[in-house]
Amino acid sequence: MAKLQGFEFWKQTLKEARYVVAPMVDQSELAWRLLSRRHGAQLCYTPMLHAQVFVRDANYRRENLYNEVCQEDRPLITQAGVLKAALLAQDYCDAIDLNLGCPQMIAKRGGLLQDEWELLENMIRLAHQKLSVPITCKIRRLQDLEKTVRYAQMLERAGCQGTLLTVHGRTKDQKGALTGLASWEHIRAVRKAVNIPVFANGNIQHLSDVERCIQETGGPRRHEQGNLHNPVAEEYLDVGEAAPPLHAVYVRAHLFKLWHHTLQIHQDLRDDLAKVKTLDALADVSKQRGLRCQQEEGEGGLPLPHWICQPYVRPPRGCWRTRTGREDTLSKNKQKKMSRNPNKNFCPEHKPKYIKCEQCGNPKGNRVCVSLCRGCCKKKAFKEVADCPSEPSLTPSTAGGQSSVKLHHSTS
Repeated sequence: MAKLQGFEFWKQTLKEARYVVAPMVDQSELAWRLLSRRHGAQLCYTPMLHAQVFVRDANYRRENLYNEVCQEDRPLITQAGVLKAALLAQDYCDAIDLNLGCPQMIAKRGGLLQDEWELLENMIRLAHQKLSVPITCKIRRLQDLEKTVRYAQMLERAGCQGTLLTVHGRTKDQKGALTGLASWEHIRAVRKAVNIPVFANGNIQHLSDVERCIQETGGPRRHEQGNLHNPVAEEYLDVGEAAPPLHAVYVRAHLFKLWHHTLQIHQDLRDDLAKVKTLDALADVSKQRGLRCQQEEGEGGLPLPHWICQPYVRPPRGCWRTRTGREDTLSKNKQKKMSRNPNKNFCPEHKPKYIKCEQCGNPKGNRVCVSLCRGCCKKKAFKEVADCPSEPSLTPSTAGGQSSVKLHHSTS
């Protein structure tokens, strides 16, 4: 039977899905997908599978995809990074998704980043030929709009023409505190340039954002990712009991996000949550949180009381100014250092300049008489049977009763 093409695939297999929960590393397990579907999601993705482990480990396959078939969890798209893993997964899902722009380390190790177009084109074409289910692709926008469009068109030609394309409106460098806003302009340009369905990804925190995204990107399809802070924690735990396997590590990661605002107030519960290792212990922490929140009033600065799940916007990093007046940002680690030492200066223009070793590029040794670091000077001294008069510890030991030759080694 021929694979469905483009919009026919979207209409028949994906049931014209408009509300889609994006794949999230270690956080798109069955329980979370079922919870999301209860609250309106029409299509879900599995987490990105670790392809090598999926191929060699039967237990990993069973826990992440081969569990009892759940009709409530369809349609379902699986993220698999290599062909061997995709062949093992294709009978348990409706399509295989290739994440070509994920900034997570699991994707970088697999080489699935969007820099090598020829390699990606060959890979997608081969997968399209070998798999019995359609191929979908997810990309992050490039800095240049026209180049983003050409990139999407290349993927369409390579084999994505049978299915759909998801466009994340952020670059691969927009992550963590540098996440910023997604560019819907890039998504709109891609949608106009290709002849396959396009899912929009980015800037979705509330249901009202969905319709605004549809209007601005020009189509009735969107890709939901910002749901980690919204579903109800207690309901998630109930769903997890009925949809094993559910690991405490997944649950704890979800609860940290769902309770983000509450844990800023009840920091001792954050410590308790970090320590527990079983589902029963996690349920106890959830009970303690519920009891504390029953009599509280909402905290200022939030649209809703802190105990109600709601979006979390990453704050910008701390800033400092260079001597030229340019403003830059600080990582969390540097912010902690600055809190301990308010006068600490992280400006690279103020850092001391070191002479580099001529051989390895490390800083030159302070007591070494040539332009080498201490390690390279030691190797040179032993090789030439010479002393470094500025650093006695680098003098070669005597051998065979003969003392080392006292020479100043040159920089040649």
